Amino acid sequence: MSLQGRILAIDYGEKRIGLAISDPLRIFAKPLLVLANNGYKAILQDLNQIIAENQISMILIGIPLAIEGNDTPKTTECRKFMEMLSRDISLPISGIDERYSSQEAEAELKKLGYTWQEARKIQDAMAACLFLKEYLNSL
Repeated sequence: MSLQGRILAIDYGEKRIGLAISDPLRIFAKPLLVLANNGYKAILQDLNQIIAENQISMILIGIPLAIEGNDTPKTTECRKFMEMLSRDISLPISGIDERYSSQEAEAELKKLGYTWQEARKIQDAMAACLFLKEYLNSL
């Protein structure tokens, strides 16, 4: 596996999908945007465009495990999404435990002075950014 090239992190949700991106050297992570979840076909189309525009070389998907570390219905849903993407996108795709990322994103945005209404719009992208940062630090 190449240790260079941008990584696209995906925080998959029923309503919204948060995206974050790394720099090509995989040192920094930044929130990219939040997509509305308008069904798999629409998501795939958006992701293919983002992958092409940003020269993505790997995808990282947040897998929300239960506090005890076992699967929840949400975990299963994210794994299924990851499987589908693996069939349709020819890039390396990995999953990462992101069980606390949404709460951490909320706290981080509050610290940065966002109102809850403002924070809500970008919280999913910030959550993706946090687990992407964690992944980059582990490299």
